[in-house]
Amino acid sequence: MSSQRVILVTGASAGIGRSTSIHLSNIFPSDSHPEQLVLILVGRRQSELEATGKLLRPGTIVEVAAGDATNEEFVNALEKTIKEKYGRLDLIFNNAGVNYKSDGEFEDQDMSLFRQVLDINIMSAVLFTKLAFNIMKSQSPQGGRIINNGSISATAPRPNNTSYTISKHAITGLTRSTSLDGRKYNITCSQIDIGNASTDMASYVSAGSLQADGSIKKEPTMSVENVAKTVGFIAGLGKEVDILSLEIIASGMPFVGRG
Repeated sequence: MSSQRVILVTGASAGIGRSTSIHLSNIFPSDSHPEQLVLILVGRRQSELEATGKLLRPGTIVEVAAGDATNEEFVNALEKTIKEKYGRLDLIFNNAGVNYKSDGEFEDQDMSLFRQVLDINIMSAVLFTKLAFNIMKSQSPQGGRIINNGSISATAPRPNNTSYTISKHAITGLTRSTSLDGRKYNITCSQIDIGNASTDMASYVSAGSLQADGSIKKEPTMSVENVAKTVGFIAGLGKEVDILSLEIIASGMPFVGRG
């Protein structure tokens, strides 16, 4: 058994990624996972990743990797670094993502921005899942866990938000394929479908969000710490457990029965 537990978080510079990184550093090591924690923080902004690192519990080994999560060369170089420095990867949280929110109709939306949403939300998760497979299947003991940041938009889309909805449907496909294809390598995969976490990306919902009937309504939100605790719960499970999907939403938000 390795003396280190290596976890990688994408989108770790703010919001859910930062909160999750902090929470993971607070719960590991633990009685069931006594290994020293190594947290690899991935994001575009070096300064913000370093700020996240300073918020982690003392004793956590921090690896900051600033770059474009959709760039295959960057991801491949990081894979090489992880193999050389740590020799393993136990868990990855695919959290990097954006939401191009438009007040315009679908047919009037900027297709260049539309493509950016698909590229960032889908391809970053694809590339880092590939990284995880390459390391997890060859390490000893073999296997690991992948957690994908999904959205309830994969089940109930918001009006005029097609790019984000498509991207989260793709994450569902990635999660299920990963769970299937990872089976022979003892790799499990979970998807957390999140609704109205209080982040900069979702700030519009508390101010007033367009509903299916055309009205604008303020919606309740929840602290990102609730998502962080959910990631931590899954991260602490034994290898014999695979949570395929889980929904976590702000109490009272218009999701069940939306529209």
